[in-house]
Amino acid sequence: MNLETKKTGEFILLKPLKQNIDVTTSTEFKARVTDLINQGNNFFLLNLSEVDFVDSSGLGVMISILKTLTLNNGDIVLCELNIPVLNLFNLTRMNTVFKICSTEKEGLESLIDIKKNLK
Repeated sequence: MNLETKKTGEFILLKPLKQNIDVTTSTEFKARVTDLINQGNNFFLLNLSEVDFVDSSGLGVMISILKTLTLNNGDIVLCELNIPVLNLFNLTRMNTVFKICSTEKEGLESLIDIKKNLK
């Protein structure tokens, strides 16, 4: 999976550059993010602007990542979801589990607030 990663201060910005997070890409996606978590990173912003489709395995990986981060006193914020992906999060009510922001800037501000409140 082509995954752009960029460190901004204490936060990791992730941007999948593939249109799908599905059964064919979710295992590699999880492995890449798990490696970053194992390196001591606990706050992520996931920009999904290039993703048009997420299946149940992709959603499951995102939930697994969130659980791992929560155990490590971290969090993940999602941003720039395309309409089909946002509809999936609304339909599955995962929009009540994940913090979803319209822009990267909003997402980073949200992560800053989350980190402050976790201390």
